[in-house]
Amino acid sequence: MDGEEHRWVNPWVVTFSVMLATFMEILDTTVVNVSIPHIAGNLAATIEEGTWVVTWYLVSNAIILPMSGWLANYIGRKRLLLTCVAGFTLMSLFCGLATSLPALIFFRVLQGLTGGGLQPLAQAILLETFPEKKHGQAMAAFGIGILLAPILGPTIGGWITDNYSWRWIFYLNLPVGVFSLLMMNRFVFDPPYIKRGKGRVDLWGIGFLALGLGTLQVFLDTGERHDWFSSGYIRLFAMLCVTGLVALVIRELKTPHPVVDLRALKNRSFATGVFLISLLGFVLYASLVLLPIYLQTLLGYPAYNAGLALSPRGVGSLAMMPLVGYLTSKTKPRKLLVFGLVLGSLTMFDLSRLNLDAGYWDILWPQVFQGVALSFLFVPLMAISVAGFPKEELGNATSIFNLMRNIGGSIGIAIMTTFLARRTQMHQSRLVENISASHLRSGQMLQGLQRWFHANGVDNYVASRRAWAALYGTVQRHAYMLSFVEAFWVMGILFLIMLPFVLLLRNPQQKTKAQAMPPPSARLTKVTQESEEEELLLIH
Repeated sequence: MDGEEHRWVNPWVVTFSVMLATFMEILDTTVVNVSIPHIAGNLAATIEEGTWVVTWYLVSNAIILPMSGWLANYIGRKRLLLTCVAGFTLMSLFCGLATSLPALIFFRVLQGLTGGGLQPLAQAILLETFPEKKHGQAMAAFGIGILLAPILGPTIGGWITDNYSWRWIFYLNLPVGVFSLLMMNRFVFDPPYIKRGKGRVDLWGIGFLALGLGTLQVFLDTGERHDWFSSGYIRLFAMLCVTGLVALVIRELKTPHPVVDLRALKNRSFATGVFLISLLGFVLYASLVLLPIYLQTLLGYPAYNAGLALSPRGVGSLAMMPLVGYLTSKTKPRKLLVFGLVLGSLTMFDLSRLNLDAGYWDILWPQVFQGVALSFLFVPLMAISVAGFPKEELGNATSIFNLMRNIGGSIGIAIMTTFLARRTQMHQSRLVENISASHLRSGQMLQGLQRWFHANGVDNYVASRRAWAALYGTVQRHAYMLSFVEAFWVMGILFLIMLPFVLLLRNPQQKTKAQAMPPPSARLTKVTQESEEEELLLIH
C-alpha cells in the first residue's frame, strides 16, 4: 500500500474522485468523431485518413483494458490509477498541440493506452468501497459515466468544434485530469490484499492479447469502408485476429499466471452477464450511431442538432440511475432486468415507426424511455454479474466485463452500418422496379415534376432530366428510410432475445445469505474448537 495507512474515506468522495477521470476517458471515445472533418482539413489529410485518429485510439484502448486487473495487482492499483490519469492528461495536451496527422495518431495511441484501464479500475474500486448491500448504488454511479459519456460526446464535440477549435476537445481534459489526479492521490488507497510484483509476467499472453484485440478493432472499424472480405487488407486482419484470439485463449487457460484470467467465465452468472453486456453494448452504441445518421441524412438536421437530439436519452438515464441503484439493493435484480429489456424493446419498436415526416417529439419520447430502460439494465446487470467474486479477483472480472461491453459496441456499429448499406441497396432495387414513365403513379409524379421545372424557366430536355433525378432522389430517401426502420426493428428483437438468459443469473442477495450462514456441521466444528482452546488455556 506504498507504506500508507489505510483509513476510512466517505465512499461518495471516492466515487467522485475515480468517476471524474473515467467519465473524461469514456467521453474521448466519441467526442472526436464529429470533429474528424475539421481535423483532417486542418492537418491536410483526407476524411478516411482522419478516421485513424479514432481507430487507433480504440485499438490501444482495447489492448490495455483487459490487462488492467493484472497490472493493478502487479504494480499497485493506486499507482496504476495515478499513472493512467497523469498519462491520459499529458497525452491530451500533446494531441492538442499536434501539427501533423501522424503525430496526432501517435499521441492518440498513447492516450488510449494510458486511459484504457480507467473503466475497470473505477468499477473495481467502487465495488470494494461500498458494502455489498449497496453495490446497486455503486453501479448506479458507475453507470452514469458509461451511459452519459458516449451520449454527450457527439454534442459536446460538435459544439466545441463549431465555436472554438478541434484542439479544445483535448485541452479541456487538462483541468479535469489535474483535479482528478489530486483527488485520487488524496482519497484512494490500495486494498491490503494487493501484493505488488507477485507472479511472473506473461509476455506471450500480452503479445497474443495485443495481436488479437488490436487486429479485431481494426477489422471492425474499417471493414465497411473496404467492403469487408472482398478486400485483401481486411482478410489479412481477420486471419491475424482469429490467430491471436485463439492463441490467447489457449495460453491463458494453461499458464499459472495469466494476464487475463479467463477461468472467471466458469462462473455461470458472470459468463451470462458478460454475454448480456456484450449485446447491450451492441444495441447502445449501434443506436447512438444510427440515429444521428437518420436525422442528418433524411431529416436535414445539422451535426450539432443531431447530437443534441440524443440528449433525452441521457436525461432519462440520469433521472432513473439513483432510483435503480436503490431498487437493486432492495429487490431481485432479475426483475429489474426483465423490465428494462421489455421497455428497451418497446422503444426500439417505436423508433421503427419513424418516417420522413417525423418531428422532434416523435424522437424525444422514445429516447427518454430508452434512457430509463438502459438504467434498469446496466446497473443491476453490473451488480449481479460480479457478485460473489472475492475482492482480489474483482479487478480481473471488471476488466473482462468492460472489455466485452466495448467489443459488443464495436461489433454493433460494424454490423448495423453494414446492414443499413445492404438493405438500402435491396430496397432501392425493388423500388426502382416500379419506377417508369408507363407506371400510373410514377408517371403522374414524373409529369408533374417536368411541368414544375418547365414553369421555372427550364427547357423540356433539361426539365425531363431533372424530373428523373428528383424522382430517383425520392426513391433513395425512401429506401434509406426503410432500412432504418428494419435496423431499429432488429435491435428491438435483440432486447427480447436477451430475456431467457436472465434466468441464468444468480440472485446475489440469496447467495450472500447462504454464505453468511455456515452449515450446521461448520458451526458445530467452530464451537468444538473454541471449547478445546478454552481447555488448553485453563491447563496452561
